[in-house]
Amino acid sequence: MKIGCVKEIKAQEFRVGLTPSATKEAILHGHTVYIEKSAGIGSGFEDDEYLNVGARIIDTADEIFQTCDMIVKVKEPQAQERKMLRSGQILFTYLHLAPDMPQTKDLLESGCTAIAYETVTDRRGGLPLLAPMSEVAGKLAPQVGSWTLQKANGGRGVLMGGVPGVSPAKVIVIGGGVVGTHAAKVSAGMGADVTVLDRSLERMRYLDDVFSASFKCEFSSSANIARLIQEADMVIGAVLIPGASAPKLISKCQLSSMKPGSVLVDVAIDQGGCFETSRATTHADPIYEVDGVVHYCVANMPGAVARTSTEALGNSTLPYMLELANKGWKRACSENPHLANGLNVHDGQVTYQAVADALGLPCVSLDSVLQ
Repeated sequence: MKIGCVKEIKAQEFRVGLTPSATKEAILHGHTVYIEKSAGIGSGFEDDEYLNVGARIIDTADEIFQTCDMIVKVKEPQAQERKMLRSGQILFTYLHLAPDMPQTKDLLESGCTAIAYETVTDRRGGLPLLAPMSEVAGKLAPQVGSWTLQKANGGRGVLMGGVPGVSPAKVIVIGGGVVGTHAAKVSAGMGADVTVLDRSLERMRYLDDVFSASFKCEFSSSANIARLIQEADMVIGAVLIPGASAPKLISKCQLSSMKPGSVLVDVAIDQGGCFETSRATTHADPIYEVDGVVHYCVANMPGAVARTSTEALGNSTLPYMLELANKGWKRACSENPHLANGLNVHDGQVTYQAVADALGLPCVSLDSVLQ
């Protein structure tokens, strides 16, 4: 199969879909890999590193889209990239379609087969291709939140760990999954007073057993959220409903109950955000203020640590990419139901129910597509 990797063009996105190591593996399996010139520079991978493992360096993204059977990316294709997709082509990347009708319409019109990293599952019910970036985003959230809390950035001027005689920052983490757990661990490690909210009693028992000395757990009810945000210096939104739009857990009217200069960090912004006042920002202009509360809503947080993120993502996506390349998408998805769960769009039809529900579109069953 001809596999193509283009340079990411989303604002401030420095990751790349294929590392030289993953490229070498694909070539050893008999595939031809095309890399757009300078695609890996943002992650610290030079063109020569790809050439040395047998890849072909191509000057333009347009040529790669025209040539390759499968396109491997990191972020969702931008508008100009979506125009280059064609019927029968495989697109393997993060998509986050639920809050994005324009992208969904373009993918449907292209006729491509789009497989989303974020809805591929594993035997334990986890999301193995989302997990590494969730880990990165979770660890970054307290870092960027503590920066946002600085007075010069509009925050309250509160130090995460405080000092002797002065209380530490109060941090509320909504969601106890991969993002939330790592956000809480780092926040606690910085010395903050941390409370994690989750709706799963089983998950809270696990967190309490493992981390009870580091942070507290409470049930995630609207009443508890409303009470806790009044004393919070920072709230990290870390909720996820796979493939669907994130629920809005803090409304605009509730901002007036929060401390002036407190901070909201919305890690769920890729799925539309979990705060009513959230809107996507970039690393170049990451924060804004609403009713005295500072919002950090960068939609590609892991892009800030591109080298770490690219290597972590590449380790996770490689086995699935090889399945698609070795077997073709239909056989690969037929034999691996967890990979099949990543199929969001095929031949002009939505194939993932949560996306269809979020956008009010019809959905065809996986079985009908794979037959």
